[in-house]
Amino acid sequence: MTDVEAVRAALLAEQERVAGQIRELGLERDSFDEGFADSGQVTAERTEVETLAQTLRDTAADVADALAKLDAADFGRCEECGEAIADARLEAVPWARRCIACASRPR
Repeated sequence: MTDVEAVRAALLAEQERVAGQIRELGLERDSFDEGFADSGQVTAERTEVETLAQTLRDTAADVADALAKLDAADFGRCEECGEAIADARLEAVPWARRCIACASRPR
């Protein structure tokens, strides 16, 4: 992506989408019914929500880092090998940290 403003707009839109999803999870309030007869189910649901929230927080951090890289004119470089990330990958995931080759390698 060479259009910096289009990239910035996509990143800001993703940042807002993720923030909205985190708010919708309602983690600031205890929305789980501790009096529910099946405490195992409550625990499973809480774990599922907390896992989703962490994934969203990770995405938010990736988006924030991509915005910082955009401001520093260092956007679009693989953090692992240093090569340029393909435009098609950046169009699909503007906050991608690694190129396809590096992302495909087992960690």
